[in-house]
Amino acid sequence: MDQTLLNIAPADAVASATDAPLTAADVRAAAMRISGKVVRTPTLYSSTLSAITGADIWLKFENLQFTAAYKERGALNALMLLTEEQKARGVIAASAGNHAQGLSYHGTRLGVPVTIVMPKTTPTVKVMQTESVGGKVVLEGESFDEAFAHARKLEAELGLTFVHPFDDPNVAAGQGTVALEMLEDVPELDTLVLPVGGGGLSTGMGTIARDIRPDIRLVAVEAQLYPSMYNLLKGTSLPIGGDTLAEGIAVIAPGLMTSRVLRTLVDEFLLVSEPQIESALALLLQIEKTLVEGAGASGLAAVLNNRELFAGRKIGLVLTGGNIDTRLLANVLLRDLARSGRLARLKIGLQDRAGALFKVAKIFHEHNVNIIEVFHQRIFTHLPAKGLVTEIECEARDQAQLQALIAGLRREGYEVKLVETD
Repeated sequence: MDQTLLNIAPADAVASATDAPLTAADVRAAAMRISGKVVRTPTLYSSTLSAITGADIWLKFENLQFTAAYKERGALNALMLLTEEQKARGVIAASAGNHAQGLSYHGTRLGVPVTIVMPKTTPTVKVMQTESVGGKVVLEGESFDEAFAHARKLEAELGLTFVHPFDDPNVAAGQGTVALEMLEDVPELDTLVLPVGGGGLSTGMGTIARDIRPDIRLVAVEAQLYPSMYNLLKGTSLPIGGDTLAEGIAVIAPGLMTSRVLRTLVDEFLLVSEPQIESALALLLQIEKTLVEGAGASGLAAVLNNRELFAGRKIGLVLTGGNIDTRLLANVLLRDLARSGRLARLKIGLQDRAGALFKVAKIFHEHNVNIIEVFHQRIFTHLPAKGLVTEIECEARDQAQLQALIAGLRREGYEVKLVETD
């Protein structure tokens, strides 16, 4: 994990106090504008996460918005700043995620026609969710870039107003109201951990937080597979791409406006791996009984895996959204159980004779480890013709109990291999 500070000198900054594309006043105005029209989500202290991390942890539950994500704030602020003519013509965006739902929901509520262009590869459930809150979905292209280009084409042809998901000062101002509420509720916060994709949320939050508390520490976090803003601000060239659980912050090209602002704001920039994101997501569900998507767990992942940087500090984390596919969620939770040693698959070499499996099962019984499934393999094995490989999925209390079982099997002469999840 690269924990290097940004160390960007003020002279390198593009924006200044006089030409900044986003100001704290913009965020405060957005807060007044959207007040009562989005959920003022709670900021709650987590005793258990604080004990685990060695820091004081407060959580901002943006997964409790109507569309289960903070994106509503920026979308609504942008919609409310349209002229009457723009509202009548309608708006358009390219998005396959939370921006699509937030814009569609509030556009419908305000009587503004909303068109969302999505790639043809977008899962049907996302199309249905957007349509269910009033958006008109156009499927075009095989990638987001192609969908984005088509949206800009329709913008010009139909006279629609394009609402960018992050690289728009009005959108970023709306997102910044998250930090405004957090610091109103918990003024003693001295650190905010900001998930970064295109940079809209982090730009808005950082701008208002620095105005309210100039000494506040702002820590940006990106998925290790998509370090686009990290590369831009730190001058690195880490590879970008892959299947990430944090799809909400999986951005190939960060915003021009947002990168301009973040260059002067961010104190530290961290990257989090997929297993770290998965573990943080599972921990939030187990401890806080709250469901978040991968991007929403990235902040906690950063704290858990960089404890020395956060020890003793008063930290605000944003649970940015809770929209996650249920099948994917099941996989994440099962993989987390496997990593913790509570679920395991053991490969055990046996002799192909009566009673062999019974003898192994007795050892599981002696260690009080529950057998879930048994798989026999006689063909694809390095064992002699009279041997077989049995794979046993089992459930243990913890890692110690599992290791005791493995040791017990080996004492009885069995060849045992633990099948790894990663």
